[in-house]
Amino acid sequence: MFIHEIESFLEEDLGYNDISCTLVPEKLIDAIIFTKEDCTLAGLDEAKAFFDYFGLQYGTDCVNGDRLSKGDVIFSLHGSSHSVLRAERLVLNFLGHLCGIATNTRRCVDIARQYSDVRIACTRKTTPGLRKYEKMAVIAGGGDPHRFGLSDTIMIKDNHVKLMGIEDAIMSAGKKASFTQKVEVEAESAEDALRAAKAGADIIMLDNMEPGEVIDTVELLKRSSVPGHMVIEVSGGINADNLEEYAKTGVDVISMGSLIHRSHWIDVSLEIIR
Repeated sequence: MFIHEIESFLEEDLGYNDISCTLVPEKLIDAIIFTKEDCTLAGLDEAKAFFDYFGLQYGTDCVNGDRLSKGDVIFSLHGSSHSVLRAERLVLNFLGHLCGIATNTRRCVDIARQYSDVRIACTRKTTPGLRKYEKMAVIAGGGDPHRFGLSDTIMIKDNHVKLMGIEDAIMSAGKKASFTQKVEVEAESAEDALRAAKAGADIIMLDNMEPGEVIDTVELLKRSSVPGHMVIEVSGGINADNLEEYAKTGVDVISMGSLIHRSHWIDVSLEIIR
């Protein structure tokens, strides 16, 4: 986390007349941060950035990705009472939000692992300004971050296809792409998936297909001797409730916007102990 980011978050939270945090006497205190429910941990680095900014001493035996039980201590703190109070809400907000994403991701990864080694990935459906943190939380939960931005991979979506057609879009992308960039094509039917594969796509993303249709499309692509390096992904309307059926389809990647936008915050608290 960069200093300008920390100060932007602080400007929003502290405002111009912070009386509440300076109301108490300034003295050295000890405090702990603990989880009030079972969770998978994420957000340690963000919390440490705030502690460092305020000059607080901290200790932890945890690492991102740890499975915590209700009551487990995440951090012990020592420092100025004013600084602890000023850091409190921002740290708890980051931990609560990111632990929620990591916990949801871990749940989905555990479901999928019962049936296959498919990768569970998130999407670009993230909170503006918080994408890198949310995607790192997905990683902490055992998931794949997918693209961090449009420059990572060239994705040809339905609107590209409507404007250019699959073959022309793939050809144009191939001419403009760096050798480090892959070309991914969103396909809404088995026929489109096969056309994209034959035109040289690196990744075929099966969009909003039912599990049975996904199975048929995967089998069609394999019968057609598509290149061995090609990745088959499925996305659209997938969540923990229907993940099991998609994990059985034989795809390489399941991408889920719900890893982030359907995660609930974990209840994390700070308590002054001395």
